[in-house]
Amino acid sequence: MGRFRQLETFVAVAESGGFNAAARHLQMSPPSVTRLIAALEDRIGTRLFIRTTRQVSLTEAGERLFHDAVRILADLAAVEASASGAHAEPQGVLSVTAPVNFGHTFVAPIVRDYVDANPKVSAQTLFVDRVVNLIDEGLDVAVRIGELPGSSLLAVRVGSLRRVTVAAPSYIDRVRRPDHPRDLAQHRTILPTGLNPIPTWDFVVGRERHSVHLQPALSCNTIDAAVDAARSGWGITRALSYQVADALQAGELVELLGRFEDRRLPIHLMHSEGRLTAAKIRTFVDYAASVLRRLAKKLEAM
Repeated sequence: MGRFRQLETFVAVAESGGFNAAARHLQMSPPSVTRLIAALEDRIGTRLFIRTTRQVSLTEAGERLFHDAVRILADLAAVEASASGAHAEPQGVLSVTAPVNFGHTFVAPIVRDYVDANPKVSAQTLFVDRVVNLIDEGLDVAVRIGELPGSSLLAVRVGSLRRVTVAAPSYIDRVRRPDHPRDLAQHRTILPTGLNPIPTWDFVVGRERHSVHLQPALSCNTIDAAVDAARSGWGITRALSYQVADALQAGELVELLGRFEDRRLPIHLMHSEGRLTAAKIRTFVDYAASVLRRLAKKLEAM
């Protein structure tokens, strides 16, 4: 128990950035926190924190221990949850992350329906256009669009999407329609920077790849802003198929260069690997996968 208390206190100090803040969080006295950290440093034979009058920061050894300590405490919590029945019945707080637009459109309704069906579960969502580290940020499930790098996470494929290049009919009426990706150099382009700020668009058909380095006239940190600019006739942008499906169907946008793109981007649900996966994670992934797979044909047709 002493070693566990030391690790728990160490993580609290690291996360809160101070001994007093950790003491308040753990409902301990500051001297008790100081003694536990000193005992841990004595036991492992190295300093874990750099202390100044203004702040407390981790040493290099402290950084290494912090990541291991977070994992160890999470594993212990999983074992305790298993013994208490949390792995038999969904309960607790479920945290889910997804890209902003996809999260709002598809994931949020799934989360609400899941919580409705599981009254002992509450949920938190984090919709951001960046790759979130589930372990470092303490999240349960992620929706990822695109090819996956090597990872210890479990991945469940639920469908796929494609990229589309689009412009408003009013824009195409004013300029010559691009017949090849290289023609984009002669056009006003709008670059969404949320997931990939690099101004290069790759077009892939079969084994043939055309990479176009852009000089965008406008860069937008959200896809909605980029699509709105294209709908207004301002220029050409590129999006995932579901992000412009309604505008294409309404005739507000037209697809360009479709014959140069047949690549599909997979959609995965991801969660931490482990035989003690909590019921809230296991059952949510099963439910979300079933819903998204029913939507897959519609998504893939967009």
